[in-house]
Amino acid sequence: MMEIGLTHFLILSSILFSFGLFAILTRKNAILVLMGLELILNSANINFVAFARFAGLDIEGHVATLFVIVLAAAEVAVALAIFLNIYQNFKHISVDEIKDLKE
Repeated sequence: MMEIGLTHFLILSSILFSFGLFAILTRKNAILVLMGLELILNSANINFVAFARFAGLDIEGHVATLFVIVLAAAEVAVALAIFLNIYQNFKHISVDEIKDLKE
């Protein structure tokens, strides 16, 4: 029977990171870009917890993960407020056309 090791977690994390990076680079909708960023943060969380488990650290990885979750929640709240403001002014949230906010 095969045991799940650190390599499995790192592969899963790299796949999530790749999907998130792909979403950020290819999407024009700001909400989808934000979802890609959340995938990247979740891949970091998997790394923190996996290294804490397999390196013998008791709580350090879990505490770092909690900080990342709090940071992600604050980032989503601010980003959604900005997106709602952009939608009120422009009736869309396309990333390419947000540059018109400077004017």
